Amino acid sequence: MEKFNGQVLFLNKADINTDEIIPAKYLTEISKQGIGSHLLEDLELEHFSAPKDIIGKAAIITRSNFGCGSSREHAPWALAANGINLVIAESYARIFRRNIFNCGMLAIELSKEEIDYIFNKYRFLKTDVKADTASMEIILTENQKKEKFAFSISDFDKALVKTGGWVNFAESHY
Repeated sequence: MEKFNGQVLFLNKADINTDEIIPAKYLTEISKQGIGSHLLEDLELEHFSAPKDIIGKAAIITRSNFGCGSSREHAPWALAANGINLVIAESYARIFRRNIFNCGMLAIELSKEEIDYIFNKYRFLKTDVKADTASMEIILTENQKKEKFAFSISDFDKALVKTGGWVNFAESHY
């Protein structure tokens, strides 16, 4: 199982689609690393500049319906190629959420009120996050101040995360 911790990239926008995560023109690329440099390059968002703002980030906190659009697996691959294996949002597009877990990554949903609170308090601060699937908590840390938020995922999703994704899970169970 990977560690789900590191510095946060705040994306203050709902409905970020898979074309904004990884533009369709790069879908002919056959390696995960080959698409990594194009992560979020078409995302238009105030106070955001790819790839400068992505460097060194391990997690994304964003708004609702993250990953809407097509069902391409390339979107989670582009995140992973940049060292981002944790996304925290109000909600996800169903197929994108499944692809995140199938890749052994972690998609956490928090309420709109919790996400609003996090954005209001931490958005412009250097913030780290740690997600613990044993205690089912995320811990946000900013300048030695810590704050915890509870989350839940299904036992199956927890198993996918623990084994590193669907392929590893299937190999160990079938």
